[in-house]
Amino acid sequence: MAFPELQIIGAGLAGSEAAWQAAERDVAVTLYEMRPHRSTGAHTSGDCAELVCSNSLGSNLPDRASGLLKEEARRMGSLCLACADACAVPAGGALAVDREAFAAEVTRRLQAHPRITLCREEVRQLPDAPVIIASGPLTADALAADLAAFTGADHLFFFDAISPIVTAESIDMQLAFRASRYDRSEQAGGDYINCPLDRDEYETFIAALLAADRIPLKSFERAMEQGVTAGAHRFFEGCLPIEILAARGQDALAYGPMRPVGLRHPRTGRRPYAVLQLRQDNQAASLYNLVGFQTNLRFAEQKRVFGLIPGLANAEYVRYGQMHRNTFIAAPRLLTPALQFKARPDRWCAGQITGAEGYAGNIATGLLAGINAARHLRGQTLCQLPPTTMLGALCTYITQAPLDEFQPMKANFGIMPPLEDPPVKGKRARAARYAERALQDLEACRDTWS
Repeated sequence: MAFPELQIIGAGLAGSEAAWQAAERDVAVTLYEMRPHRSTGAHTSGDCAELVCSNSLGSNLPDRASGLLKEEARRMGSLCLACADACAVPAGGALAVDREAFAAEVTRRLQAHPRITLCREEVRQLPDAPVIIASGPLTADALAADLAAFTGADHLFFFDAISPIVTAESIDMQLAFRASRYDRSEQAGGDYINCPLDRDEYETFIAALLAADRIPLKSFERAMEQGVTAGAHRFFEGCLPIEILAARGQDALAYGPMRPVGLRHPRTGRRPYAVLQLRQDNQAASLYNLVGFQTNLRFAEQKRVFGLIPGLANAEYVRYGQMHRNTFIAAPRLLTPALQFKARPDRWCAGQITGAEGYAGNIATGLLAGINAARHLRGQTLCQLPPTTMLGALCTYITQAPLDEFQPMKANFGIMPPLEDPPVKGKRARAARYAERALQDLEACRDTWS
């Protein structure tokens, strides 16, 4: 039996998910991935769906925006979420994974699929054939140039950063303590390791952080491209390096990634002035990542400055924080809410390059692009989810936002249509109503995606 053919560029979260969805709908998929023959500067392996930043896919709670998006994707048959659930590690109400086990499992399932061919080579030009572009925020220069020629639009650039990872045995548990915010925990003692700081310790840390030496940007990361002037580097607000955030004010971190809300020191019973949380990074619980501590400090400076935080004086780093270029297209000008290029119906875009931010957003847009590519190749009506669903709202936003204000967007209830009367009081109650409406509307259009 001859199957329609589809090419997919990039085997990250979006490309891997898209490949699975199309193949499950009887499409012969060639999935291209240039790693491990050519790396990106952020990845470390050749596995599909490698997580290069946090190992957390965000909240798993249905009344949280990220949790709702994942629940929608699960109901739509997501490969990546099935693998994530199988490789989960304790993280309170969040879905965190053993990153190596997760990527290995996604790779194994893709390679075992009879209609998926994983091709390890770099794609330098867009094919004159049906294709999903899921090359990610670190799209190689040759392909990026060809994509720019195709779209006729300038690329936009911002900088993304990843957090350090330390060994569990090197954390001083005489100073740190286990707990989850508001005692939300899946294991005794709490899912997070917390390093508490009093006010003096916090102010000493901030002073050292602001004075620390940073890594110079690589040539491919310099903000010299059109639209971004030298010295005016643009960062995505949802993933700011901590040194950039700290420069905004003395207590910016204490109200941000180091906020102490929902935590009490078990030995004093008091809330610390600030807290650094560390989240389990692998199933063996031997590695922990510094939550929200994306950074571009020099490696020696990271060890010195972060060593000022109680519990990390002798921390052993298996990965230091890094910063890299993140690229996305002008989706409001180029794409429909079905993630199809307006100028060419046999091309789709998925993942972070569309402006959908966050792991769950990458997975979900890959899922939708894969479904729609298969439906297009079979002459079926495309799936365009209603904006009352989280995935539908996200795709509507990234393809219809004002272009002059366009920045990557994570799932959030603010991009969804308001709830109908009667009004709902309370943030949690409203979120629950949003989720209930979204899942009902997703089921109502099941024939367009199942």
